[in-house]
Amino acid sequence: MSIQKIIENVYAVGSKDPRRPLFDQLMPLEEGTSYNSYLIKGSEKIALIDTVYPPFEQDIEEKLNELHIDHIDYIIADHGEQDHSGALPGLLKKYPMAKIVTNQKCKEITMGFLPLKEEDYLVVGDGDSISLGDKTLEFMMMPWVHWPDTMFTYLKEDGILFTTDFFGAHATNFDLFWEDDPRLIPLAKAYYAEIMQPFARVFQKYIPRVEEMAPKMIASSHGPIYKKPSFIIDLYKEWTSPNKKNQVVIVGVSMYGSTDQMVDYITERLTEKGIQVKYYDAVHLNATGLASDLIDSMGLIVATPTVLTGPHPAVVMPIFLANVLKPTLKYIGLIGSYSWGTLVDKQVVGMLGNLKDVQILPPVLAKGTPKDVDKKALDELVEKIAVYHAS
Repeated sequence: MSIQKIIENVYAVGSKDPRRPLFDQLMPLEEGTSYNSYLIKGSEKIALIDTVYPPFEQDIEEKLNELHIDHIDYIIADHGEQDHSGALPGLLKKYPMAKIVTNQKCKEITMGFLPLKEEDYLVVGDGDSISLGDKTLEFMMMPWVHWPDTMFTYLKEDGILFTTDFFGAHATNFDLFWEDDPRLIPLAKAYYAEIMQPFARVFQKYIPRVEEMAPKMIASSHGPIYKKPSFIIDLYKEWTSPNKKNQVVIVGVSMYGSTDQMVDYITERLTEKGIQVKYYDAVHLNATGLASDLIDSMGLIVATPTVLTGPHPAVVMPIFLANVLKPTLKYIGLIGSYSWGTLVDKQVVGMLGNLKDVQILPPVLAKGTPKDVDKKALDELVEKIAVYHAS
C-alpha cells in the first residue's frame, strides 16, 4: 500500500498483506488483509493512529520518511492486538519523544506483549481529548470490540472516526475508499462472523452511539475507508439484529450412511415447510461459510453418528465454533445414529454452555439405520422447528 492522502494533512500509511493465507492461524483469508495506520499532521503536533503488524514495520517507517516526518508526538493505540500494536517498540526508537496514547487496559495488554515501559504511555479515558493545534483527537472507550481494551479515536474537525477492528474487512483489493463495490460485502460479513459475532449484543448499544456522532468517514484498521458510513453501519445493524432469515444450518458427518439418510429426510421435510437449509460437511468444513450463515439462521442442527458413545470428532470443531461465536440462534437440534449405545446428546449439550438463551430441542437418535419410528420423530422435530419460523 502506497502513501495515500485521505484529506489535507491526513494520510493512510499502513500496509497490505495480500498473500497472508490465515488470520490468527484460524481464519482463511480470501485476499489477505491490511494493517491500516493513519498519520495526522496538526498545526502544532503530529499523531499516528495505530501501527502495523511487525513484519511490516520497515514499510511504515519508509512511508514516514517519504513524508519527511522527523518527529511524532503521539502514537494512538486503539487496540493492543499485535497486528495493530506490534510496531510500537520500533517506532519509539525512531521517534523517542513520542508518547503512546491509550487506555489503562490497552496499556496493560501491550506491556504484556511488547518491551515497553511505564514512561512510554499517556493514559486517557472516555471523552478525553488531545490537541494537535488545529486538529483535536477525542477518545471513546468501546470495550469488547472485540477485546476489553478497545477504544475509538475521533478527529473532530474533519469528522473521521477511527474504529480499529470495528467495521473492518479482511480485504486488499481496494485503493483507499469503498466505492459501491458489492464484492466487499461477503468479506466484511466473514470478518464480522469470525471476529465480531460473539459481541453482537454489545454492538446493539454501540451502533446507535456511532450513528449519533454522524461521522463523515469511518476508517477501520482492516479494509477500506467508508465515505458513506451508513453502508457499513446498516450492514452491522442487520447482522446484529435478532431478526433472522427463514433459514437453518445443518452441519454433519456420516460414516456408513445412516446419518446421511436422516439429514436427507429432515432436509426434505424442512424444505416442504418453506425453510431454507444450508448444509455443511463437517469433514471438509468451510468454517468461514458456516460462521457467516450462523449470523442469518434461526437454528442449527448437528447431525452425527456415535463414535465410542460420543459425537464424531469432525462435528466437535463446528460445535465448538458455534459455542464460541455465540450466534443469536432460536434453537439447536441434534440428529444421528448409533449401534450399541450413545451419550451423544449429553456430550453435545455439554459443549454448548455459552448458548444459554438457545432452546435445545429433543434429540432424534436412531439405532442403526432410521426406521419408521425415527422418521416419525424427525417429523415431530420439524413441526417444533416450524413454530420458530412461523413466529
